[in-house]
Amino acid sequence: MNGLMMDFQLTVDALLRRAETSFANKEIVTRLPDKSFHRYTYGDMAIRAKRLALALQKLGVENGTRVATLCWNHYQHLEAYFGIPIIGGVLHTLNLRLHPDDLTYIVNDADDQIIILDESLIPFLEPIMDSIKVKHYIVITENGQAPEGMLDYETLLAAENESDYSQVDLDEKLAAASCYTSGTTGKPKGVLYSHRSMVLHSLAAALPDVLDVREADAILPVVPMFHANAWGLPYAAALVGPKLVFPGPHLDPTSLLESFEQEEVTFTAGVPTIWQGLLAALDSDPDKYTLKLRKLIVGGSAVPVSLIKNMEEKHGLPIIQAWGMTELSPMGTVSNLNGEHLKLTKDEQYERRALQGPPIPFVEIRANGDEGIAPWDGKSMGELEVRGPWISSAYYNRPDADDRFTEDGWFKTGDIVTINNDGCIKIQDRSKDLVKSGGEWISSVDLENAIMGHPSVAEAAVIAVYHPKWDERPLAAVVVKQGETVTSDDIKNFLADKVAKFWIPEAVEFIDEVPKTSVGKFKKIELRERFKDYSFD
Repeated sequence: MNGLMMDFQLTVDALLRRAETSFANKEIVTRLPDKSFHRYTYGDMAIRAKRLALALQKLGVENGTRVATLCWNHYQHLEAYFGIPIIGGVLHTLNLRLHPDDLTYIVNDADDQIIILDESLIPFLEPIMDSIKVKHYIVITENGQAPEGMLDYETLLAAENESDYSQVDLDEKLAAASCYTSGTTGKPKGVLYSHRSMVLHSLAAALPDVLDVREADAILPVVPMFHANAWGLPYAAALVGPKLVFPGPHLDPTSLLESFEQEEVTFTAGVPTIWQGLLAALDSDPDKYTLKLRKLIVGGSAVPVSLIKNMEEKHGLPIIQAWGMTELSPMGTVSNLNGEHLKLTKDEQYERRALQGPPIPFVEIRANGDEGIAPWDGKSMGELEVRGPWISSAYYNRPDADDRFTEDGWFKTGDIVTINNDGCIKIQDRSKDLVKSGGEWISSVDLENAIMGHPSVAEAAVIAVYHPKWDERPLAAVVVKQGETVTSDDIKNFLADKVAKFWIPEAVEFIDEVPKTSVGKFKKIELRERFKDYSFD
């Protein structure tokens, strides 16, 4: 039809072309295993990504071929982010913290043909090599010598000339990447991301009222590149052009703070447990580091108000909460303050920032309750359902999981929420984690965050335990900060003016550590198993 726009395909190679033409001289920095720093540019990255693509083509990679990565956050991993999908391959990031049984299932279910892996992670993969059907292993070595039977990454790239690369005709609806859910209940489920969804998600991430990625930033993603593609930050960076800093395997607070300071990092992202550790390190020596961080994006689980407040008031570091899921590529909402919120008191602003926030552009939300679609009144609860251009419409190879998708095209998240009249969601709980005491709902998330406001508490997880009178009552599993002392009564007294009386835990158990999933979320299934026979005295 005459007069319409060009049929320009939204594909990952368009992001690479932008990076190599508009930001060729911008820096990409990686902290290596020996803690030294490797430096090169977006232009260098594009050359090496094309060489990787050529090498993979010779190994048989074409449209739909799965190529997995088992790597820390570093520049070679970034090259794979582009070199695999620009020839039609599907980037499949493997979670290096998974149990071997889950990893075996995922590799075979995805039909991975090649795995690119760090030399240091070979021992992690060795126990399952006889159980998976991978044809080639490409090793990112530290000394240029891959083990027998494996291919050396740098040798493969050195044999290619980027000038031989020719652009592949890609359809934006082709799969570009794949991630699997963490599998806390049942087998992990695969999600395929199209080229179109990845490009649109990157564009949305860069918007000022979403993540606000800027060319002038220096971004260090602490969130692993195997966790929903580092929340899309590597692709958003290619689109906008900030300096990129990768931490490599060094995720301890001291190493992160050193990298933040030396590379003048302005933007970072990670799960709450990372920032709890960072806060403790800063509290112990508040004048040691000079930081330029303007934004700490936090996702993966709910952020306590106490963490937001302490990080900002003690150290001038603003935390912004985002919510999403693997199935959402992963972003769904971001809790930025709007013009009206700036009129609130500082404490009211902290409370607002602890909510999950309104949906980002092109993500639509609704809460489906017992009586149908719940009103946006901030009170009516229902299961959060979402739809949009980067939200999964089905799981890969899992027709048994079709019940997560509604007949009218919405994805059922499993999160129980309320939605304010301005579209801001508050996650009350996962559907399986709500506590129903005497017919009244208790949000374990809110109760956990209230407990973690106690100055002596490092972590707290709340689960429902059977009660003969009230059906269920909350049990709090609490980790005390090192060197601190706190009792059950201290916790309960602390909560007295912060939550409803019936919310106060029936009992508090002190534990050494809250079990966590491979991406740092509380793994309450283990706590429920541990306390399944618990009896309130």
